[in-house]
Amino acid sequence: MRRAPAGLPRVEDIGIDAVVVLFTLAISLLAGLLFGAIPVLKFATPRLASVLNQGGRLGTASRQRHRARNGLVVIEVALAVVLLVASGLMIRTFQAMRHVDPGFVNPSQLMAMRISIPDMVVKDQDQTARMHEAIVRRLEQLPGVTADVRPTAVAMEGLDSNDPIFVEDFPSPAGRIPPIRRYKWTDGSYLSVMGNRLIAGRALTWNDTYTHQPVVMLSEALAREYWGDPVKAIGRRVRNSPDNPWRTVVGVVGDERDDGLAKPAPATVYWPLLVEKLWSPDLRVQRNLTYVIRTERPKSPTLMKEVQQAVWSVNGTLPVANFRSMTEIMSASMAQTSFAMVMLGIAGGVALLLGVVGIYGVITYIASQRTKEIGIRIALGAVTRDVTGLFLRQGLLLAGAGIAIGMVVAGFASRVMTTLLFGVRPLDPITYVAVAAGLGATALLASYLPAARAARVAPAEALRRET
Repeated sequence: MRRAPAGLPRVEDIGIDAVVVLFTLAISLLAGLLFGAIPVLKFATPRLASVLNQGGRLGTASRQRHRARNGLVVIEVALAVVLLVASGLMIRTFQAMRHVDPGFVNPSQLMAMRISIPDMVVKDQDQTARMHEAIVRRLEQLPGVTADVRPTAVAMEGLDSNDPIFVEDFPSPAGRIPPIRRYKWTDGSYLSVMGNRLIAGRALTWNDTYTHQPVVMLSEALAREYWGDPVKAIGRRVRNSPDNPWRTVVGVVGDERDDGLAKPAPATVYWPLLVEKLWSPDLRVQRNLTYVIRTERPKSPTLMKEVQQAVWSVNGTLPVANFRSMTEIMSASMAQTSFAMVMLGIAGGVALLLGVVGIYGVITYIASQRTKEIGIRIALGAVTRDVTGLFLRQGLLLAGAGIAIGMVVAGFASRVMTTLLFGVRPLDPITYVAVAAGLGATALLASYLPAARAARVAPAEALRRET
């Protein structure tokens, strides 16, 4: 299950199991016996007239059997429509997600890793922050590398920190807590490395960290929520609780799709690495950090070793964990969509195959039953086009009925998929038209093959059949 999303419970246990295979085989045999028994029971005591009417070689199937056969084909086509529409909507969602601006540029050049500095290694808070800067500076000395540090998580990694934010210009009613916001911590090189846009003001710096400045940056979404224009947010003040000091907004940065490409960018507050009186009265430093490097050689086999050596040159006890590219992180955020797309695509393909085989089988059977009629028509001067059209209309009628029913069912069923869709409506006309046209063309081909073969029957051969 390589394409299964990481969040799928016990995904590592999914595989081909002998018990499941035997169970599936048993169910298939039971279904065959059950549906095979229906006609046996129905015709166990047939009426004599009915037997005599259908006993000859050229005896045609009863109207009941025609209806049952045609009904099954219509149901197969309708099911194919529903599954193909669902698969098409997921494909459109996947395409839309690939064109979303994630908030940073050239993710293929970005590599992320986790580094932790325990207090047993460096107890002093300021020295911990300086060690982080020393690691960043050492990483920047690697050939073709620029580095940045983000102590919580990179975008879409899923390691989030959230808390309320009180805004001075918009006091909350007494007894009410303001909305929860995303918290992130960063150094001064964050914007340049990630390629995020500085909308207004300035970025946080290492000097803000070391001098414990009461400053923050806001994301564009958060600034616009309160002030409309991001520029108006500069100089305003926020804080994380009524008991803690106000922090001045010094910059507004572009939004990041931190919860995945299919979800809106969260309103985010960016803090310096060292903050006084945030969640406690003491000075607080971020020890567990996500480092991000931008490199021109992300696939270099020696890159990870060089990064490890650079970190060890600052402190030989610090491990580098979870080294991976931003492309991998982005792919993981899209795993649920891609998994659903593949599964629905497989199911839709199987349903389409069944529908096409059903149409082909029905037209072939009808043509074989009407061989004598075809011979008479040709002998009386009917052209091949007329004979072929006779059976094409039958096939297209079945396909058209199945497509019409399937479209109605798909219209209702697709509303259940709303939470999985992004950038496309459940009733997306492009998807529905493409499925109808594609399925109609496939049904036309499936009808044409037996129809063309029937039209080539020699009249003399057809007339020699028994009556």
